[in-house]
Amino acid sequence: MSTPLAELHMHIEGSLEPELIFALAERNKVELPYRDLDDLRGRYEFSDLQSFLDLYFANMAVLRTEQDFADLARAYFARAAAGGVQHAEIFFNPQAHTARGVPLRAVLDGLADAVRASEAEFGVSSDLIAAVLRDRPVPEAEAMLDEVLRLDVPVLGLGLDSAEVGYPPSLFVDVFARARANGLHTVAHAGEEGPPDYIWQALDLLEVERIDHGVRCLEDEALIARLVDEQIPLTVCPLSNVWLKVVDTLAEHPLRRMLEAGLLVTVNSDDPAYFGGYVDDNFARLQAELGLTEQERETLARNSIRASFASPERKAALLG
Repeated sequence: MSTPLAELHMHIEGSLEPELIFALAERNKVELPYRDLDDLRGRYEFSDLQSFLDLYFANMAVLRTEQDFADLARAYFARAAAGGVQHAEIFFNPQAHTARGVPLRAVLDGLADAVRASEAEFGVSSDLIAAVLRDRPVPEAEAMLDEVLRLDVPVLGLGLDSAEVGYPPSLFVDVFARARANGLHTVAHAGEEGPPDYIWQALDLLEVERIDHGVRCLEDEALIARLVDEQIPLTVCPLSNVWLKVVDTLAEHPLRRMLEAGLLVTVNSDDPAYFGGYVDDNFARLQAELGLTEQERETLARNSIRASFASPERKAALLG
């Protein structure tokens, strides 16, 4: 594939590999509930989104210091660059860390240190998107945004993630309005496990610029028409969809139908340490199991750059 990739849907905490979990646990004197690496890896079987989230949040206990977050991000950049990624917009979950006593300043300074150096060190330009945990109280999201804005660190946007069903975008109208008023880009997870109506809400109430996942848009013809007409990007995560039982097999994934409908689809890894691989692994499996063609791969790569929040100059350089 000649066109470089942008990755737009990747949770940095979801790139926490088992080996790094054990290394950070030793460094920070955290006692793990796993006998060894094999015991931990044996738990990476999920029945749905919540069963994954339980393990995902438990493993974050090893992330304590600014250095931990810098090391985590640098490990991702090294692996992403090896897979052809040249621009990355990375989610992180402030509430997941502050709720267990880690200062947001430590999280942000560690991640920002790696982000500032990512292009020089790895050839990957990068930005950070703070993501609201939608299954926690709305006032907590308000407070998180306050602190992100107060700390004045290089955060590009605000996102919405975690357990989707029962936590509609409509809960967070005020938070997202304030984020936009302060110049942040906005995106939201919608239409993964939640219904197409959540995508409508994300567009109309939160006024987001991208939809993360969005595979259930195919259930609503009017929604498809709008997404195509407005060319609103969908950051699809095929391996994640299989691991979390959104689709049964990769061969049944609706990615090609989405492309054929004219949707602006991109391919991403979501939580690569948990869902069977990084963005290049997603492409390799799609090629093997869905018969993804070289032309389709090129379209998806170009879509990823078009859908990014990179500067016009950076986009032109990557597309060129």
